[in-house]
Amino acid sequence: MKRLIATGLALAALAVPARAEEIKELNFGFISTESSANLAKSFEPLIKDMEKAIGIPVKPFFVGDYAGVIEGMRFKKVDIAWYGNKSAMEAVDRAGGEVFVKTAKPDGSSGYYSLIVTHVDRNDINDLKDVLDCAKGYNFGNGDPNSTSGFLVPSYYVFALNNVDPTKCYKRVVASNHEGNLLAVANKQIDFATNNTENVSRLQATRPAEAAKIKEVWRSPLIAGDPIVWRKDLPSDLKAKIYTFFMTYGRNGTPEEIAHAREVLAKTSDGWGPFLASSDAQLIPVRQLELFKAKVKAENDDKLSADEKAAKVKEINAKLADLDDQQKKLPSM
Repeated sequence: MKRLIATGLALAALAVPARAEEIKELNFGFISTESSANLAKSFEPLIKDMEKAIGIPVKPFFVGDYAGVIEGMRFKKVDIAWYGNKSAMEAVDRAGGEVFVKTAKPDGSSGYYSLIVTHVDRNDINDLKDVLDCAKGYNFGNGDPNSTSGFLVPSYYVFALNNVDPTKCYKRVVASNHEGNLLAVANKQIDFATNNTENVSRLQATRPAEAAKIKEVWRSPLIAGDPIVWRKDLPSDLKAKIYTFFMTYGRNGTPEEIAHAREVLAKTSDGWGPFLASSDAQLIPVRQLELFKAKVKAENDDKLSADEKAAKVKEINAKLADLDDQQKKLPSM
């Protein structure tokens, strides 16, 4: 652990030269997986402990959609943020962000699954074949366009691979955050919706009566744990303090301090354990998914000529090959 922290601190110091500018407070952004009130209650204890550790106030930043947090980081109104993998990719590419740790479970495992869920009473919707029946006139609850589990993963595995356009297949498509989609399914306002195992677990803890009305009908391959992203241009000494806090929280200290941190983490979001070191490399599978989706779309685009289609697919295959090479060069984590 000491070696891991030392490596992280060295990387942080090399990434950005020290600046004279003094950061008097840190703005922590949170993607809108549920209401701001619920997010604030969930993350407040972690934020308070972070304030004590880094020595400056930490202010939560809540907005109505994922794009707001990305744009907040782009315009330096957000210094650090909890993202999903797709929104983290956008923050890295467009907002000067950098992944440095990721969330994990209390047992040390990291990752979760995208879901399609419906009401437990729906005997006509039991598997993916039922979900893709375009003749039924279903109402579908999609996720935020920048959500990994609510949008990107089902867009590829459920719809692109089956050559189905949700806007043409269903009577109505509505977009909401994870909590909104779960409650809409529980209240029979929509027929089925995207979601993930983390938010279903959280609903089971916070609103068990509604959670009991939800059933899973499709599950994705494993998705990497949520990234925590900081602005690359934060002062190196501040980044060192932030990194040390995340990598030691729930691991180092007196038995009482460790127990306290573990209790806080267990009550954060759907229940976390100590964070794990990470980097932008964890976003490679998300980039591959985006390219796979674009490739499937190009291959099925009747508006493209054979030559245009071949050129587009060749370009995408080259990008996929480059990502594959990058992944092969990574050390095992």
